[in-house]
Amino acid sequence: MAMNYNAKDEVDGGPPCAPGGTAKNRRPDNTAFKQQRLPAWQPILTAGTVLPTFFIIGLIFIPIGIGIFVTSNNIREIEIDYTGTDPSSPCNKCLSPNVTPCICTINFTLEQSFEGNVFMYYGLSNFYQNHRRYVKSRDDSQLNGDASALLNPSKECEPYRRNEDKPIAPCGAIANSMFNDTLELFLVGNESHPTPIPLKKKGIAWWTDKNVKFRNPPGGESLEERFKDTTKPVNWVKPVYMLDSEPDNNGFINEDFIVWMRTAALPTFRKLYRLIERKSDLHPTLPAGRYYLNITYNYPVHSFDGRKRMILSTISWMGGKNPFLGIAYITIGSISFLLGVVLLVINHKYRNSSNTADITI
Repeated sequence: MAMNYNAKDEVDGGPPCAPGGTAKNRRPDNTAFKQQRLPAWQPILTAGTVLPTFFIIGLIFIPIGIGIFVTSNNIREIEIDYTGTDPSSPCNKCLSPNVTPCICTINFTLEQSFEGNVFMYYGLSNFYQNHRRYVKSRDDSQLNGDASALLNPSKECEPYRRNEDKPIAPCGAIANSMFNDTLELFLVGNESHPTPIPLKKKGIAWWTDKNVKFRNPPGGESLEERFKDTTKPVNWVKPVYMLDSEPDNNGFINEDFIVWMRTAALPTFRKLYRLIERKSDLHPTLPAGRYYLNITYNYPVHSFDGRKRMILSTISWMGGKNPFLGIAYITIGSISFLLGVVLLVINHKYRNSSNTADITI
């Protein structure tokens, strides 16, 4: 039996149903929402609304950018490269593997005093801590003090999971490559009796890392006993329970170790090494003058063309020295202000024209 096609049926929602069946209607309900009759507002971009927006953005962003840029430039900072690749560098002798241990001294001068608390960083270049396999090469359960993970580390730690048939604590490539140079700072006030600058080694790690993420294995015995039946990482000189003489800064909760375990996102980075606290409001923390940096050179970087440096820096309300944010604000504000001026000139020139099709840019 043939069925006639009716265009009206398609418009109404499809072909007709069989005789005696229930009619199906796919047409949306006749409501304001489904028929798109709700009240709406559509902005009309005119010169009176667009031009003030450009000028306001420029007038707000430019002063903010100038303030941030000036604040960043007021931060005192000095970098000392001690890689030793230059033959004239005092640390050049430390590139030889036969000189162990190697101690070198670099003299430098602070032209301006450093006020407030001073932060000492070590910096590395061409070191890719963001490599996927490197980032995964750790066992967070072990670092959190889990007894079973201590003796049976995660397979993600390979090939630094076991050594000499003993589990490595801490395991993984991140811990194995921990920075181990020793930096000491002296003020040369008197040639015969230089003044050592006190460097605070606590308070450099995040509170959550120190108190939540990293914990030593539980137990009432000594820390050495708790790490029994484990061995140190391959590149370490001392086991993890001998990182520091103070119990609250030893083992997995050693702050130098915790800082190193927080991997950097870029191949050139700096990590906090020590704090130099201000002792008196009447005297600068580091007065202008001659200093020398005493370095116990242990960490090799020349094999991968890396660089090592020591940084002394103060901070401000916005953190450390970073001129990028101020430059970005100034750039965006200037572009916005310039666009406002250009659009204002175009609007003034063509506002009386009745035929906008003749406008050419």
